[in-house]
Amino acid sequence: MKKTLLTSILTCFTLIVTAQNASVEQSTFGIQTGFLGIWVHNESKLSNTIALRSEIGLDTGIFGSDINNVSGYLLAPTLTLEPRWYYNLNKRQNKSRRIDGNSGNFISIKTTYHPDWFIISDTDNINFIADISIVPTWGIRRHIGNHFTYETGIGVGYVHFFEEDNFKSRFDTSDVAVNLHLRLGYRF
Repeated sequence: MKKTLLTSILTCFTLIVTAQNASVEQSTFGIQTGFLGIWVHNESKLSNTIALRSEIGLDTGIFGSDINNVSGYLLAPTLTLEPRWYYNLNKRQNKSRRIDGNSGNFISIKTTYHPDWFIISDTDNINFIADISIVPTWGIRRHIGNHFTYETGIGVGYVHFFEEDNFKSRFDTSDVAVNLHLRLGYRF
């Protein structure tokens, strides 16, 4: 009886200690691509379940106009800071699922800045207005093999456009922002 009790206590203690050791990685670096862009990112550990994601890349835009029959695409630079709370790492670890490379479900506050530094486009004379958006997002990240990842997320938030003098009377300076992404990546 004493051996059974001692074994049970040690097993419970081991499970509790193992569950408390689930943690995001100290630092992870990778590249991702999706339907609308390409990005390089780094995630740095802030606590056992919170990581700060920093990202730089190019977002793609597709546009068209019936007024002057202009259509095309553009690539604009983007800078993103995103604190992520990975809320199910302990549960995944207890079920013997992968948590390496921060594989798990997350809630984040994605803050993205599109500066008006340069534009790559197939159409001349594109006027790009810089913006900043703050979007609470829910998402998941999973690993395939040792280095490949996929990630998806959805969120609705706020975007503010930095006014230019010739657009003040025509456009509102804020709007609703939607973050809907599906990305494939490689982790170094």
